[in-house]
Amino acid sequence: MYWKEKALLHALEEYPKESCGLLLNVKGKHKYYSCKNIATTAHQCFIIAPEDYIKANNLGDIIGVVHSHPKIPPTPSEADKIGCEQSNLPWHIINPITEQWGYYQPCGYKPKLLGRPYVWGVTDCYSLVKDYYKQELNLVLKDWNRPVTLEDFEKDPMFERCAWRTGFRKLRDDEKLQKNDLIFFSIFKKEVNHIGLFLGEEIIHHLTDRLSCKESYSPFLLECTKGRYRYVA
Repeated sequence: MYWKEKALLHALEEYPKESCGLLLNVKGKHKYYSCKNIATTAHQCFIIAPEDYIKANNLGDIIGVVHSHPKIPPTPSEADKIGCEQSNLPWHIINPITEQWGYYQPCGYKPKLLGRPYVWGVTDCYSLVKDYYKQELNLVLKDWNRPVTLEDFEKDPMFERCAWRTGFRKLRDDEKLQKNDLIFFSIFKKEVNHIGLFLGEEIIHHLTDRLSCKESYSPFLLECTKGRYRYVA
């Protein structure tokens, strides 16, 4: 069976959930390897189970990522474009109802800082910090291996213990914030679970369920502040 036919069948089986798989080169032939989508929330369109990726890699050369858009056209989303760049592989997209295909390949795409949708591990608060530092300051921050799912992260937030290893030091209480400093927040939680960037009178940040944006450093955010950090590496 042609690999696209297998991918379509998989997408229909998973409908209305997004399907995901990998395109392999096995002894010179294209093969579709179906993977388990372990995404559990709306903040994650699809996440390929790590064990499936390993199994696929042992069967052949991974030459593409395949996933479905069950209810929308197979046009790459903002998160798809960013994910494609991160994977450094072509992405194939199928709508199982219309049977239309879309395609996107790495081209050096740089995501905009404002107005990006929230997708855990792709376009989230730390992704925004990394992209801001790269685009505005030409500084490349370490891309930490975060937990696979947002739920796992919430059980064990990692921002504070990773800060100094990424080149940030915590500010003393008597030190004033400067532009490009990081602010660590606890939003409706006891633990630090969110990061924003100080720009002066405003901050830029990306909350769950919202688009990335600028807003004033409000009394609510000030109350949620748990730490302030400055890049010194």
